[in-house]
Amino acid sequence: MSPPLRPHALALAVGAALALAAALPARAAETPAPAEPYRDRIIAAEALEPLPPEEDEIASTEGLPRSLTVDLLTSRTDRGDESFHEQGLSVGAFWETAALGSFSLDATLLHSDRSRDEVDPWGGTATLWQRGLFLDGGWRVNNGLGVLNTGLPSLLREQYRFILPSVTFAGAGTEWLQTERNLQLQASYGRGGSFDGARVVGFDLADGDVASFASQWQWAPGWTGAAAALATDGRLIPDDDGGLLVEESQTRALLVATGWKDADDGVTVTLQSSDGDLGNAIGAWADGRADRGRYSHRYGLFRLEPGLAWGALPIANDAQGGYYRLAYQHARWSWNAGLDRIDSVSGDSFEGTYGNVYARYQANTRTGVGGGVNVRDSQFSTAYSTQLFLDRTHRWGQSRLQYDHLDGGAGGNDSWELKLDHALPMKQGTRLSFSLTHGSLSFDGEPATETSSFAAIGGLNLTDRITLDGSARYSRGSGPEAFRGTDLNLNLSWRIATRWWLIGSVFENRGSRRSPFILDPLAPDTYYDLPRDRSIFLSLRYERRAGTPSAVLGGAPGSAVGSIGGSVYLDDNGDGERAASELPAANVTVVLDGRYSVRTDSQGNFEFPRVAVGAHVITVLPDNLPLPWSLDEEADKRSIEVKVREQQRVDIGARRPR
Repeated sequence: MSPPLRPHALALAVGAALALAAALPARAAETPAPAEPYRDRIIAAEALEPLPPEEDEIASTEGLPRSLTVDLLTSRTDRGDESFHEQGLSVGAFWETAALGSFSLDATLLHSDRSRDEVDPWGGTATLWQRGLFLDGGWRVNNGLGVLNTGLPSLLREQYRFILPSVTFAGAGTEWLQTERNLQLQASYGRGGSFDGARVVGFDLADGDVASFASQWQWAPGWTGAAAALATDGRLIPDDDGGLLVEESQTRALLVATGWKDADDGVTVTLQSSDGDLGNAIGAWADGRADRGRYSHRYGLFRLEPGLAWGALPIANDAQGGYYRLAYQHARWSWNAGLDRIDSVSGDSFEGTYGNVYARYQANTRTGVGGGVNVRDSQFSTAYSTQLFLDRTHRWGQSRLQYDHLDGGAGGNDSWELKLDHALPMKQGTRLSFSLTHGSLSFDGEPATETSSFAAIGGLNLTDRITLDGSARYSRGSGPEAFRGTDLNLNLSWRIATRWWLIGSVFENRGSRRSPFILDPLAPDTYYDLPRDRSIFLSLRYERRAGTPSAVLGGAPGSAVGSIGGSVYLDDNGDGERAASELPAANVTVVLDGRYSVRTDSQGNFEFPRVAVGAHVITVLPDNLPLPWSLDEEADKRSIEVKVREQQRVDIGARRPR
């Protein structure tokens, strides 16, 4: 039972209640009124202080977007026993039109005092593309003028086992597309030739003409047909001095194909015939695809008669047989295996079996391991190559340790190589990768020679106005067949004023050879020893941009801008990351959003300045990739998200058969 309240306690409670009641009105008066609900506040543009001018501010805001880049160049080159000087002009431009689509220009003009018989001291190259011209009837037209490549419709271009090269020429080409009917028409005509030059790209003309026509259409639901014809006169063969020899050669070729596909299955049948100096030949091959869950099956049959040709470049011929590929893809495991049975049609070329197995296991988020085995069994010998690798991501970047070994069988071409590739984690705008290699390599049946090399590739901003980028490779070996010396391709750029750049470049080449670890008997070998040369370049660049203050490339008026840069390279180890030891792919066409195009330079680099913020698509056309390199469906198109005032970099690797 509670004790009774005492009188003084009761009085205290009553007093506290009266004091609280008296204080409530005062407290209510002191409490602020409830805040008004939040609403957006519109800031008047005239009340804002002007932003400081950008160094790359456009010169004029009138008219549609346009840009211009001009380089004045001078150089000295030491090649073999001779030295010569070159002076040149390089021009690049993009501009939009209201009714004629978009235009892209790449051009060079070069003068050389190199003393070669019957060689014009003037040279250069020029390519003008008009893309996205819309006409009545739902047609979209792309037109090209200058140095181009013969085209192929997508059904003929996306071959799985056999790669058809394009032919470079100087002339004109056109492409007509109608997406509603899945109709493509292509035509081109000009004089054949090939690219030359190191830092400054030129084009040497041959004596013969090049003409092509191609079309693709959908003739039934799920079914597509395609046909192409190509006629070439003359052929260019590299000589030992880095020049070109014209070989009399004529080829007339016809290619037809039909294909069916759905989400999981597909089949393509291709027929080819050629008539030329090497004789008449017919080829036929069929490729099939079946996707079943995590498994993907590829299979096919082929018969390619001796002398089969497509243009001026060699393709697989004098072979018949079949192949099968099986691939498995999982979150951690991925592997693939293949088997080819190849016989000679004439009995004079390779006969045997080629098989390969490749596997990769992602142990955790930081570590991956894998390897592969390739075996080639012929009527003369059995050769095999093995590869083991370890991928590791850590605080110092991303690394790959790789070991390759080749047992050449009766030929005695035993080789081995240990390589470390490492990409350092760098801040925005800076990149650096290096490769360390040591091994014993054998070429063309010669005794093996030990070779060690160090390579680096990257770019960095030395100051706000000075940037350094490029690649370097140092090799040291023993024996007559070993490479020795340094390969360089370094560029130092200094922004001396608004829209003005001073660029110095050093280029040194010690030659290159095909890797001895490639065993695929149907992979054409077009690699040759390059002449050693050394060049020093100095150029003055002027850049000017004008038009609506949006991205010069593909944006709505008033859009914020960034840029896209990157490279196309030969992904020798197939890991999707560019290593310092992997070679660039020069003179390859890169297209932005199907409208603007550039060619990669001698380092395989490309750039699109002032691109609208947002999603864009980069497409690589494998027009000048050396065989047997190609781009798969996932690699030739990349989706990129551009951010404000940042350069989005993308490196696209070409693959070779394994």
